[in-house]
Amino acid sequence: MRLRSFTLAQLIFAAVCVGALPASADNLSGQASVIDGDTLEIHGTRIRLWGIDAPESSQLCRGEDSLSYRCGAKAANELDAFIARRPVDCSPVNLDQYRRTVAVCSIDGVDLAEWLVRNGLALDWPTYSKGKYDNAQRDAEHAGRGIWAGSYVEPWLFRACIRQRGRPGDCSDDANSHP
Repeated sequence: MRLRSFTLAQLIFAAVCVGALPASADNLSGQASVIDGDTLEIHGTRIRLWGIDAPESSQLCRGEDSLSYRCGAKAANELDAFIARRPVDCSPVNLDQYRRTVAVCSIDGVDLAEWLVRNGLALDWPTYSKGKYDNAQRDAEHAGRGIWAGSYVEPWLFRACIRQRGRPGDCSDDANSHP
């Protein structure tokens, strides 16, 4: 009887372990909800787009007219309009520090991260991408698309400022913003 209980306990333990495997083991496909400019959700799984960084939802940028606008909200809205309820295919790369799946995602073969960068809605994040989206970023910069039309603070610097108890308006704009 004891051997049987032990085997049952092992089976239960094994079942729990298998259920706890990260969602990043398989490709994810389906209708996506846009959480922000670089984060989606498919079938309840949060997916951070690999290799890029989009402005935060509360982040402000300045347009070519020098007026502030919510560039993070613009990135999310533009991404949502581009996806237009079409199925998104994601190939997981790893998990980030917040346990989100980090993935390369596409629609009909179009890499969503590259699309965002090319349209000036996100930045190549070379720390992770090793410059994969550098050409798309240079194209956006030369054409003055999106954040390149005015000034902005890199999203990673914006988040660092917020962590230091800065206010979104103060963290969004500084003397070192890009022209």
